[in-house]
Amino acid sequence: MEFTRTLALQTIEQIGNTVMVSGWVNSYRDHGGLLFIDLRDHTGVVQLAVHPQNTEAFEVGQKLRDEFVIEATGIVKERAETVINENIPTGSIEIEITHLQILNTSKPLPFPIFDANKVNEDTRLKYRFLDLRREKMQRMLTHRSKFIKAIRDYMDNAGFVEITTPILTSSSPEGARDFLVPSRLHPGKFYALPQAPQQFKQLLMVGGLPKYFQIAPCFRDEDPRADRHPGEFYQLDLEMSFVKKPEDVFTAVEPMVIELTEKFAGKKVLQKPIPRISHDYALETYGSDKPDLRYDMKLV
Repeated sequence: MEFTRTLALQTIEQIGNTVMVSGWVNSYRDHGGLLFIDLRDHTGVVQLAVHPQNTEAFEVGQKLRDEFVIEATGIVKERAETVINENIPTGSIEIEITHLQILNTSKPLPFPIFDANKVNEDTRLKYRFLDLRREKMQRMLTHRSKFIKAIRDYMDNAGFVEITTPILTSSSPEGARDFLVPSRLHPGKFYALPQAPQQFKQLLMVGGLPKYFQIAPCFRDEDPRADRHPGEFYQLDLEMSFVKKPEDVFTAVEPMVIELTEKFAGKKVLQKPIPRISHDYALETYGSDKPDLRYDMKLV
């Protein structure tokens, strides 16, 4: 007998095993005495079948509604070929329930979780905890986690040391206004939130650390831009000691940029090493310090 709480394990190899699963009721169907429940968690969806012969579980199943939180125990069985759902990874099996328990109920929702793309964005943001249950949001959060892990793995293998620098700091001249935090112990004085960890990473280099990096939060009290989230954003911040020329930094970082682009954006980097142009050439030729070279829109 095997027990598991993740739906991803309910594959063809689990047929005949007794499993325990928990999650949210994604949908509920009563087919003339036979109940079908689509159970959802962060790994996906699996179908539960509740037969009327199991009186206790069937009575509990009749009380279910969308987004109820349940725990179910049952036997994994193979579906008949005529009812296989090829649209989901678990579409070839279902779990025949022997025990069913309601962990928490749910009031009627302001929008359906499985069809929230048609819902007004203001409504989704008002009920953000519901919006986060959507498959797209779950996928994006997981994708970001894997992206950050790939950066950390690369930087660690390249000999960089990850150090988290302070958030409450003193103000330093930057390109935008600081966010200020009043000090309780020193009335009338304020901490500033760092726009970037510039002074801290320079301090680390002077202190003898050869290579530093962090996924740094940056706070800037400025208007939103087309390519920057207002207020707070994150950047890969790094510093290297004993660098003689810019090419040393390019060589250290370029393989990571190529790896992240190909693995997470699904784009093939055609030119390796990545072509480099000077700042003066970019301005004189394209009129911008970040030209889009796909269009080759040169000044004439």
